[in-house]
Amino acid sequence: MMAGRRNRDRLVPMSLPRFARALLAGAVVLSIATPGRAQSPAPATSASAPDTPAGADDSSAPGRVRVSRIAFTGVSPSILPALRATLSLRASSRWPWGRRIYFSNARLADDLRRIETWYAEHGFANAKVDTYDVDVPSPTEVAITFHVVEGLPVHIESVQTFGLEVLSEPVRARLLGELGLQAGAVRTRAAVDRASEMARTALQEEGYPYARVAILEAMAANGQDVTLTVAAEAGQSAVFGPLTITGQQSVAEWVIRRQLAFGPGDPFKRSRIVESQRRLYGLELFDFVNIDVPSLQDQPAEVPVRLSVTEGRHHRVRVAMGYGTEEKARIAGSLRNVNFMGGGRTGTIEAKWSSLDRGVRASLGVPYFFSGSYRADVQVQQWDAHEPAYQLRTRGGRGTVTRELVRHDSYGRRKSATRAAITFVDEFERFSIVPEALADPAFRDDLIALGLDPETGAGRGTLVALALDLTHDTAGNPLDARRGYFATLHLEQASPFAGGDWGYFEATADVRGYLPFGRSVLALKARAGGIHPSARGVPFFKRYFLGGSTTLRGWGRYEVSPLREGLVIGGLGFFETTAELRFPVRGAFSGVVFGEGGQVTEQAWDDNAFHLRTDVGIGIRYATPIGPIRGDIGYQLNPVPGLLIAGAEQARRWRIHVSVGQAF
Repeated sequence: MMAGRRNRDRLVPMSLPRFARALLAGAVVLSIATPGRAQSPAPATSASAPDTPAGADDSSAPGRVRVSRIAFTGVSPSILPALRATLSLRASSRWPWGRRIYFSNARLADDLRRIETWYAEHGFANAKVDTYDVDVPSPTEVAITFHVVEGLPVHIESVQTFGLEVLSEPVRARLLGELGLQAGAVRTRAAVDRASEMARTALQEEGYPYARVAILEAMAANGQDVTLTVAAEAGQSAVFGPLTITGQQSVAEWVIRRQLAFGPGDPFKRSRIVESQRRLYGLELFDFVNIDVPSLQDQPAEVPVRLSVTEGRHHRVRVAMGYGTEEKARIAGSLRNVNFMGGGRTGTIEAKWSSLDRGVRASLGVPYFFSGSYRADVQVQQWDAHEPAYQLRTRGGRGTVTRELVRHDSYGRRKSATRAAITFVDEFERFSIVPEALADPAFRDDLIALGLDPETGAGRGTLVALALDLTHDTAGNPLDARRGYFATLHLEQASPFAGGDWGYFEATADVRGYLPFGRSVLALKARAGGIHPSARGVPFFKRYFLGGSTTLRGWGRYEVSPLREGLVIGGLGFFETTAELRFPVRGAFSGVVFGEGGQVTEQAWDDNAFHLRTDVGIGIRYATPIGPIRGDIGYQLNPVPGLLIAGAEQARRWRIHVSVGQAF
């Protein structure tokens, strides 16, 4: 063994005779070190030598020494994971097919600098690696231990500002509250850089595009801490000037201009540039959008703006295949043109086949509907759903007008999105209940009460409805959210106007929240809804069912609802809630534990909605570019009495689900 910087010479005992042990240890030490400094164990291990990929045979690289362990002393447990993550040297995998990390002097020297740099950036100006040990447990392995002296952190004694007087008092007060540089806090480089950028952005948001900000440090009276001065030079206030657009080929320039959140003569705001980029990327026409505001020395009152774009492919073909426990094998495909008939319109034809649903759908999206604040979408389809409780064929269309309200903080960073959408539905529906209901004569009266033909168990009619959807989203990631929340309210009114055959009012609400705990996430969900029928009644396919891969995973799809003769018939009200802890396991694998409760009631907003069916379970996730592949197993804590599965009373209280994406 050897120690760097301050050497300590001692050998690790080995189960060999003393003379043989001494020869072996001496040979290994000489192969990887010179006195007082770690060296490359062999010429093959240079600063540029790559790690051996997983599964490679290291017999092809004689003399290379693997890193078996990385350890620290003197490091606070709370920062140890972050410190380990900065190193280029890592412990090799214990598995034969795992990744192997090889020792090199260059990497060790680099990691010594990384450790001290990390401490300096996190407020420990006097931290240092006092010594490091390189143990040699075998001729092909080394174990490295870094002995760290952290010292005392540098705190902020006081914060002063200079040059921010051009901001209004409310804006300046809000900025000072959000800078994150409070007296008594540890001074970190990231916090200082963030505060500098926030102050500069705040000035740019208030019409000062040429603002410059520096944060000056001075030693405090105690000789350990620092005082900070946020020094700003606002420069000339300005408005947006002439706009130059380059790079477009098949997209008309007016399509680009109408998406911009600013125009010549508007007061300069950085958030308007950010919003314009978001709108242009949202068209899906461009692979690259850059809005450049040059930093001019003479600081003109009108800021010239240069916008450059790089167009992407407008025709897109997608084919996907997969498997899930509910859909079984599935195949889906789509043909899409993101500049259909010009103007940035999106035309799409998609088709899908699975055991659960299948059909063809065509849609047209208009991104600029009278103004840039509105979007219109029209969709026509013929779609078949083969649910466990019924079969449904839908033929018709719907049109939606969406308004997006984007809320920014005062510095132009998008934090949430609020959308309102109004949809008009006009669809012809043909549906039928499962054959088991027709085979039971006792079910005849129930079929009539459900609006179904007692002889065929079928129904048909035209659904004409107007729906309003309000959505507020701070989570951002629909497949694997890690923070924020998502809330939506759906209101739908169906009536016999314009030829409709049913009448009802429906209201549902859905709230989901995501709370990060280190690398883990606590995900919470609550949903509730109800339908109030008029004299025209509610079509059977609109009734509520719970159970499946996304709701009450202790049951199969649609297995939780009111029963008639052991068969599910759905209800007019429901409530469900879920708590799920998601935690990392290893590499791309993660795990979950969950608990769920829910109920479907005969009538909307029935008190029985809180007499919940509950389940608990565990699951595993594997991260992929299209979202996590998941497998869950749920166990019923209070089964549904009398529930029939395939004509027989359910024999097991657990279910397995495989799908893509998180459960919510």
